[in-house]
Amino acid sequence: MGKKTVIIGASTNTERYSYKATEKLKSYGHEVVPVGIKAGEINGSVILTGMPEVAGVDTVTMYVGPQNQSSYYQYIVGLHPKRVIFNPGTENPEFEMILAKAGVETLEACTLVMLSVGEY
Repeated sequence: MGKKTVIIGASTNTERYSYKATEKLKSYGHEVVPVGIKAGEINGSVILTGMPEVAGVDTVTMYVGPQNQSSYYQYIVGLHPKRVIFNPGTENPEFEMILAKAGVETLEACTLVMLSVGEY
């Protein structure tokens, strides 16, 4: 069964890793909830803006740089995910500590690689 995954930093730009991750997660049978600054769509998945309420979140995967993450701290903790993946370039020791205190597992890893090697 798929893992409901919130993609922070989703984009309609096909060159962006958040776009590629959305497609690949869906192709592996995971439910995706793309969240971005601009509304749009990624192959039928609507990009939600703001901080939408999402229940039953397994994973949050980050595609927003650490300098732009602080506004998401409370939101992501409030989603009660089992884990947060910090993709390359999004690593944030401050936020990782906040998540650890909230009992959320953190990984510095690449969602695309994790999927391709069966470790997602």
